[in-house]
Amino acid sequence: MPDTVSLAGVILAGGESRRMGRDKATLPYPGSGPGSSSGTTMVEHILGVVSQRCAPVFVVAATGQPLPKMQAQIIRDEIQGLGPLPATGLGLRAAAQAGATLAFVCAVDMPLLATELIDNLVQLAVETNAEVVSPWDGRSHFLAAVYRTDLADRIDALVATGERRMSALIDASDAQQIVLPDSRLVTNVNSDEDLRALVLPGA
Repeated sequence: MPDTVSLAGVILAGGESRRMGRDKATLPYPGSGPGSSSGTTMVEHILGVVSQRCAPVFVVAATGQPLPKMQAQIIRDEIQGLGPLPATGLGLRAAAQAGATLAFVCAVDMPLLATELIDNLVQLAVETNAEVVSPWDGRSHFLAAVYRTDLADRIDALVATGERRMSALIDASDAQQIVLPDSRLVTNVNSDEDLRALVLPGA
């Protein structure tokens, strides 16, 4: 990642997780051996990855949502059920106010997220001056992407019209994509079994 880039991080942790039936952010992250647990939650694990490349890092969570104590700034999304678009806007606005021109925005449920993905996205964002750079592995991953922080106003305008789709922001922006050689980096999990199978295959 270019040293001169001001890159914040935004972790979206406030989703309702209907398919999982529980909060993904506090799901225990599997340990290094069968049947073990590292004592780390998903949100702490994702924060550990994102904070290697991004500063400051904001965690957008629901009002009243319990979170572990973390070295991150917590933003409470007071309006629930509207999807990730307004939550992304909250995070980007906070990042802009902190002085960052770009922010890596990700969901909390990608256990194999790696810094190499962030580096590749930022590099293309700098080279092309694109407003959004997202991964593609046969489908677009807008919740593992780099955004210009000044898109917060555009998001607010879209939300004010009743828009809830992340793709609506992409359609209204100068967007670029990178092809992922390994789609596991952006694989989402929807159950504890999914998580363990992905992190500890064969365990």
